[in-house]
Amino acid sequence: MSKTAPNLTPEQLESFGEELDALCARVTADLGQRDADYINKVIRAQRGLEVAGRALLFVSFLPPAWLAGTAALSVSKILDNMEIGHNVMHGQYDWMNDARLNGKTFEWDTACPADQWRHSHNYMHHTYTNIVGKDRDIGYGILRMSEDERWRPYYLGNPLYAALLAIFFQYGVALHDLETEQIAAGKASLRDKRGMMKDIWGKVRGQTLKDYVLFPLLSGPSFPLVLAGNATANLARNLWSFTIIFCGHFPDGTHEFTEEEAENETRGEWYYRQLLGSANLTGGKLFHVMAGNLSYQIEHHLFPGIPAHRYTEISKEVREITERYGIPYNTGPLHKQFGSVVRKIVKLAIPPLPGRGSGPDAAKPPAGRERAEERQLLATA
Repeated sequence: MSKTAPNLTPEQLESFGEELDALCARVTADLGQRDADYINKVIRAQRGLEVAGRALLFVSFLPPAWLAGTAALSVSKILDNMEIGHNVMHGQYDWMNDARLNGKTFEWDTACPADQWRHSHNYMHHTYTNIVGKDRDIGYGILRMSEDERWRPYYLGNPLYAALLAIFFQYGVALHDLETEQIAAGKASLRDKRGMMKDIWGKVRGQTLKDYVLFPLLSGPSFPLVLAGNATANLARNLWSFTIIFCGHFPDGTHEFTEEEAENETRGEWYYRQLLGSANLTGGKLFHVMAGNLSYQIEHHLFPGIPAHRYTEISKEVREITERYGIPYNTGPLHKQFGSVVRKIVKLAIPPLPGRGSGPDAAKPPAGRERAEERQLLATA
């Protein structure tokens, strides 16, 4: 897929934005019982799998019980993280007026405090998607994921840091809003972050005691087997979440932007940036549910407040709209998208050649930058 995107005129961008606004309004007006039934069905399935998984692990001295229990608990944690927690905290079900599904108060089964997630993800990431220097999801303060980031010898470890982030992803997310790289650079102090650190420690402590002390102790002689099962389930959730999220933001064809490009954005330009900075994954119904429907990352970034299970049906219309405007719609199977993410991680670990950027397209500004330059020229003409 070409990385070149069209430079739409202001009139085209306005029309593009109006079409997507109309689609959003139409779907929002249609929300009702089937959406409530869907999320309640997922919650029942998640809770049932958790109960079954933990019960099976209590008799994990039987090898089939350990395997089945660990698998059930893994799926339960993935559903809680992806299809329930992430989507509920976006306010996708606030219209139901159900206290269990209130996006402002919902808490999830992971190390990151929900309030910090709502700031780092719902606000910072979704407002400043793929803006280098603003969107901290570009590398999570650990990795070099853009050619616009200056290379340093530290980035030689890019592949190692990525592997460690994947394994311990829930803790990387927990530290995300803390901006540890600012502390390391001396631009912030631990004292400034004391309140956040207290909240993170409280959440990490609770999760650790639950999975690695309480439930293993309750199992008696099966303590080490339950401990191993819980650790495996958390690892499975971490690896899966990392894979889906990175495939939605960093495969070939996605664009990054500068802060200048996003200044004074119109609604159409905001949609345009969200679309160019996101990518989808193809797959079956179960795959999309397990991905929290973040396999439709494009639709999620365009409409983060729409219940994610609706993305499947609206993706056809979104793709038809983007194709009419000549905007690339980045989608592909998991192995292809993740393979390109891994290549990017390795490529950006290597220092650029003298006098050149990190890749063949480095000398060519992305479409958004070209549009920003054109607007500046028109304004001074």
